[in-house]
Amino acid sequence: MTTVDLVLKLRELRRMRGLTQKQAEEKSGVGYRTISTFETAERITSIKLWQFLAILSAYDVTPAEFFGAGVEQAVFAELERLSKDEASLIAALRQLPDTSRTRLIDHFRANIEAVEVTAEPRLRAVR
Repeated sequence: MTTVDLVLKLRELRRMRGLTQKQAEEKSGVGYRTISTFETAERITSIKLWQFLAILSAYDVTPAEFFGAGVEQAVFAELERLSKDEASLIAALRQLPDTSRTRLIDHFRANIEAVEVTAEPRLRAVR
């Protein structure tokens, strides 16, 4: 995990929990200015283990969840406003071997194009 990934995950988790940095301070015991410097990458490399664990606890996330794919998928889905089904499909697609994933993506694109071609005349008729 890169420093940028760590910073983004911490910031997005707080946002997804609906917390301000001040509220995160109250729940974690880590100063809001310190949280801010972690979220801007200013001091992320000096984060102490107790601070990291306290912040994760405030966000109701375990270290295993944080470093696993679940948090990234949740953040991605939130940022992209994906439905649960859409996020699940993307996660499953990413698990496939490269050749299978490429073939399936090609099939998806062909199906989407077919739907667009057949739907387009109907859309014109409605207008």
